[in-house]
Parts: sequence; C-alpha cells; structure tokens
Amino acid sequence: MSTELKSVQPLIEVRHLKQYFNINTGFFKSTPLKAVDDISFTIREGETLGLVGESGCGKTTAGRTILHLYQPTAGEIIYRGKSIKTPKDVEEFRTKATMVFQDPYSSLDPRMTVADIIGEPLDVHHMYKSQEERRQKILELMDHVGLNSEHAARYAHEFSGGQRQRVGIARALAVDPDFIVCDEPVSALDVSIQAQVINMFDELQDQMGLTYLFIAHDLLVVRHISDRIAVMYLGRMVELADADEIYNRPLHPYTKALISAVPVPDPNVARANKRIALTGEIPSPLNAPSGCPFHTRCPYAKPMCSESMPPFKEVEKGRFVACHRTEEINS
Repeated sequence: MSTELKSVQPLIEVRHLKQYFNINTGFFKSTPLKAVDDISFTIREGETLGLVGESGCGKTTAGRTILHLYQPTAGEIIYRGKSIKTPKDVEEFRTKATMVFQDPYSSLDPRMTVADIIGEPLDVHHMYKSQEERRQKILELMDHVGLNSEHAARYAHEFSGGQRQRVGIARALAVDPDFIVCDEPVSALDVSIQAQVINMFDELQDQMGLTYLFIAHDLLVVRHISDRIAVMYLGRMVELADADEIYNRPLHPYTKALISAVPVPDPNVARANKRIALTGEIPSPLNAPSGCPFHTRCPYAKPMCSESMPPFKEVEKGRFVACHRTEEINS
C-alpha cells in the first residue's frame, strides 16, 4: 500500500469501458459475451487500486483491455490526461504500463534463460546502447526482486513458483514503468510465499513510485496492499471506496456477502459474524439478467431491480455504489 500519493491528478482514467466478445451460438449466429460492461474509475499516481470479484466477473479482461492487449469494444483509457487511441499511442503507453501475469509457470518461455526473459522488453523497445549496458540493467532488475546474478543463465523450470514470479516482476519492471496491472500475481503461489511477494510489491512501489491495479479474488491480500478497492460483478462495477471503508462498512449487498465470507483469525469475532450465503448460480454473461445483474441472487431485490440498471453513482465523498436501495438497506 502506498504511503504517499504523488498527485490528485489521475494517472489512469477509465471511462465507460466495454469489452464484448462475439461467441458462436449456432449456424451463422453469434451472441456478444459482455465480459466488461461500461465501467469507469480513476487511479491516482502512486496509488494501489484493488479489483475484486468472483471468478468470471471480468477482472482480468478489464486489466488486459486497459493495456490494449484486447482492443476495447467501446470506452476510453486516458494516461496522464491523454487518450490512448492510435497504434502509436498504444506503443508509447506500453513503455510506461505493463503487466504481471497470474501464472508464473505458463507466462515464462521455457526455452529462454532468465536473462533473456528479463531483457526481452529492453530488446523490443531498444532501451540500451551496448550489450554491457543491457547486462547491467538485467542484473539491477534481478537485484531489485531478490534474485542473484548467478540465476541469469538458468531456465524458468529450474526455479520455484515464487522465484518464477520474481522473474516475471523483473520483466515487468524492465521498461521502467509508471503503472503495472498485477493479475492475481500471488494466487498460484504457496501461502508462505505470498506474503513475501506482496511485501516486495509494497517495497518496489515505495522505491520506484509505482502505481498498481491489483486484481485478486483473495480479499485479505487486497486489503493489505490496496489504498482503494473496486468490486466487480458480472462485468459491472458495483462498489468503489477506500479499502478500510469497504471492509468495515460495505454498502452494496454483493460486497456485504463477499466481506462476510472473509476468514477472521479471532474465533470470538468469527462466531459473532454472520455469513451471508448467496443462493443460486452466477448468471452467464452470455445471457445476463435484465436490470441490476445481481438481482437474481440479492436478498434485498425488489421488482424495480429487474426493470432498470442502477447507476454507478457517488453516494458519499469518494464512495461509489450501483444499487437502487443503498439508502434503505444501510439506514
């Protein structure tokens, strides 16, 4: 978690972002799968925004679309006040924005040495003048993430999961980015290693002034590292607030259910907490319900919830919720 935000001006601004995929559903027929459906938010420089939700809610797609790994169906991504539109804009943006992938086993090329994996972004963007400068940059990056210089000539399969993820982080740092999308970077790691990697993300942020979009389904991890948290459900954003506010006073019914499921180490507190069990399955994004996407599982749903989509609006300073009955259920 960042100790100091550099600016009130957003580093990244996402406006009405949509990412639809056409899925073949029969002879010459396709249906749009609305993986990300009209989300908007900002990330300030030096901040960590956590993005949480159940599997399939669109978190990873949102992160990849922001980096233009997918061409957005609609909407706008703005970096330092400039809209990313043309191929040249995207190329420039990718020298300042990068990604740490979820699976350190599949995201590293098994035929490349660690030095070549980390050095690949330097090669692509021509970020050195000599082979010696390239070598020194690679060794510096390895040192930043706690790898020894003798690891440079080894291959990814020779490392543990935690070490492989460190290689992936060093590769992401190679272009000297401002902004990193962290796509569930610790979910594939042992619990004992997760804390080390999370602490390293914190240290790197302080040392290098990084800004993170931290995507995860583990709410305890997200709370530890995030300044603010955004909650997604079925391609839409349902709540956005400071991390402590989300945990101590969730307003949206879906957020309430998520928080109630977080394990508490104190047995007395755990017994006093009431788990909110959601009934029914998550609807398919191919056949999303009308109105509020959560109404089919919401204990507070009324007829109006199935009739119209609630706006994602600011209900308190810095706090946004998409629910028709926010005031009623939290009064």
